[in-house]
Amino acid sequence: MTPVETIVHVVDDDAAIRHSVVFQLETAGYAARHHASAEAFLESLAQAPVGCVVTDVRMPGLNGLELVHRLNALGFKAPIIMMTGHGDIPLAVEAMKAGVVDFIEKPLDDDILLRAIASALSNAATPEPDDAQKRQRMAKFDTLTPRERDVLAGVIAGRPNKIMAYDLGISQRTIEVHRAALMAKTGAANLSELIRMALSLGY
Repeated sequence: MTPVETIVHVVDDDAAIRHSVVFQLETAGYAARHHASAEAFLESLAQAPVGCVVTDVRMPGLNGLELVHRLNALGFKAPIIMMTGHGDIPLAVEAMKAGVVDFIEKPLDDDILLRAIASALSNAATPEPDDAQKRQRMAKFDTLTPRERDVLAGVIAGRPNKIMAYDLGISQRTIEVHRAALMAKTGAANLSELIRMALSLGY
């Protein structure tokens, strides 16, 4: 069970999603609070400890990316996870460059959400990977073929398979094969982990 003083804050303008996520968190033993907007969350910062933030990317007023930049300006240190639609992956990548630790695509999978939060909380006080870990990670990415690197660039840019296939002059099925090879060679468990590793290596 997670200590009750570790509060996960859920920020989303969709009330149904807010309440669903909070229910899942509380069922899993987390203390959770929800906020209908980025502005409402910012106003609450002084009122409750923050263990982790789960925020939507598209909201009226301040969106998720703008919230991240505002929190960075305040010196905010708690991990942030972003919820995103598939079409919002370029925004999610930009947010990861700004410090977001993970993103989860909607519709949300409860198990993926809980694993992401558990990982974010456990890694919050963990230093960056040491040189040996980075070398091991780089060695995996060095095994990528030129075409797999092209596909990786498309993935990071958030381009759909159909668009990548057209740009590269190959079939969508071939794109799918290359994406599967990317996951296998790098050891990434999901898309957000692949992108996070690639960004950490300067891709």
